[in-house]
Amino acid sequence: MKFGYEDLNVWNKGVDFAVEVIELVENISTDRKHYRLLEQVEASSASVSMNVAEGKGRYSKKEFIQYLYIARGSLYETMTLLEIFRRKKWISGGQYSRIDARGKEIASMLKGLINSISSKKL
Repeated sequence: MKFGYEDLNVWNKGVDFAVEVIELVENISTDRKHYRLLEQVEASSASVSMNVAEGKGRYSKKEFIQYLYIARGSLYETMTLLEIFRRKKWISGGQYSRIDARGKEIASMLKGLINSISSKKL
């Protein structure tokens, strides 16, 4: 038996996204005073797929949609932090571009899933 969220492509892409972000952060060397930002980007990247999973486990489509919006917010937060890291030169433009492409794909998938659920009678 599988959990219902495991069949969602957006959940799987979200997990892969979080793993990539966490691996990227593990290779950043910066002053100790920036650990909070590094921890925050790890948390926000993991939050994308976590909110998809939590929403799938709710009892109504309306709640599921709300969690998908929260997942999108976590994705936007992650991308903002990564843009800060790029501007600080903690990550390269190439690293940012690769993750940016994944982020945009996930954003599109979340939008599609929200629209699909919304178009069905609640």
